[in-house]
Amino acid sequence: MERTPFRRGASACGHPEDVPTADATYRVVVEYDGTDFCGFQFQPGLRTISGELESALSRLFDRPVKVTVAGRTDAGVHASGQVVSFVSHDAFPVAKLSIALNTSLPSDITARDAARVDDRFSARLSALERRYRYVVLERRDPSAVLRRFAHHDYRALDIERMRAAAAHLVGQHDFVTFCGVFPERGGTVRTINALDIERDGITLVLTIAGKSFLHHMVRIIAGTLLDVGAGRRTPEDVAAMLAARDRRAAGPTAPAAGLTLVEVRYPGFSSLSRRSGLASD
Repeated sequence: MERTPFRRGASACGHPEDVPTADATYRVVVEYDGTDFCGFQFQPGLRTISGELESALSRLFDRPVKVTVAGRTDAGVHASGQVVSFVSHDAFPVAKLSIALNTSLPSDITARDAARVDDRFSARLSALERRYRYVVLERRDPSAVLRRFAHHDYRALDIERMRAAAAHLVGQHDFVTFCGVFPERGGTVRTINALDIERDGITLVLTIAGKSFLHHMVRIIAGTLLDVGAGRRTPEDVAAMLAARDRRAAGPTAPAAGLTLVEVRYPGFSSLSRRSGLASD
């Protein structure tokens, strides 16, 4: 029989007694190096982000906890601004939740900015926008330091060609050409709010923002734009790819290592990593 959590309270006569706590909804921002995980979603017998989170939370709250996530990342994909929500009893001091989680989680997952939120909040359904970043190491030789967080492309990439191609993708389109596994419901029309490409030293950084994305959509877009930058495709080919509505028309799915979920926006809240919560002397 499942134990009901109790908190010390006072009876009507003023004597202390155990009173059951109420349920509350929590929101936590999660960061992880996805290299050694089989994705976010729980899979029996495999190491997953949700498996580690739910195990740690269940120990802390002393009852089974299931999380809802803003974006289910694939194996090898990282996050610096992932968001999860869950329901459990309200007896846990929320100011200590991130600290407690970080002592219970493995070193390749960390938690921050834990908060108790409105019961109607859902990390997935309440999200207004998700922002991903794809990082490409643009040089002849690979990097031992960056190999976990950047895709190595030895080709010389023309950033202006890539930007011209990216312009065809911004806005609302049927992105079936850029979809891995079709969604069970909801169709394949999505809206890209922004798609920016910048150089940062030896890396090329693609940043893409939208409310939601199809399976592998960001990585297929990245692989396609890299082919355009390398001269294998033209910017105008991307418009033809959208019209083709055929996965075979697009470029390859870029490797997972370069992709990071960096931000999820909600009404009044963003998960973007900031310089906050620093310890004082």
